[in-house]
Amino acid sequence: MFSIIQAAGWPVWPLIFCSVAALALIIERLSSLRLAKVAPPRLLEEVVSVTRASLPSADVVNKLSDNSVLGTVLASGVRAVIAEPRITETALREVFESAGRAAVHRLERYLSPLGTIASAAPLLGLLGTVIGMIEIFGSQAPTGGGNPAALAHGISVALYNTAFGLMVAIPSLIAYRHFRGQVDSYTLDLEQACERLTPHLMRFSVPRTAA
Repeated sequence: MFSIIQAAGWPVWPLIFCSVAALALIIERLSSLRLAKVAPPRLLEEVVSVTRASLPSADVVNKLSDNSVLGTVLASGVRAVIAEPRITETALREVFESAGRAAVHRLERYLSPLGTIASAAPLLGLLGTVIGMIEIFGSQAPTGGGNPAALAHGISVALYNTAFGLMVAIPSLIAYRHFRGQVDSYTLDLEQACERLTPHLMRFSVPRTAA
């Protein structure tokens, strides 16, 4: 492997850096986008059960916020009702929307760099191949007396860069599309959970009296 890297020349080093970065991003996203850390299946039912008779204490709300991404969003709505007993449904929905946007931004973290690597890696490989071809043909004798076997070997070496670029780009693109689909699915789950919890929390809102 090291001999192939040496043969590919200096243009392969940016691709190696991209491969290391892509691997680190994929591992980080696999850990951060787990179902248990984003949207535990029974969390909403537990929140509804705890708030069935009365609003929870601050300690319970803090534990809910630390539970997961969904817990953070739901906790923001519970805190809003506790802080403002006369909150309107529109205001509560705005609180959920603001918390939801922040949560989706957290879920999308590092996806843009991963997508950039998936797009740029083939171009870096092509660049390395073009540079290699220029060097190969530039080193040939002007009279045309070059060795065909050496020329063929040089071309194969130059194509290593293209192969490296595709080896980096294909897994990166697959991972990016997978994580993108996960984030879209989680976003829908967050929206549905907030829609279900909003009328439940409005039971604790004190109606505003007319002036």
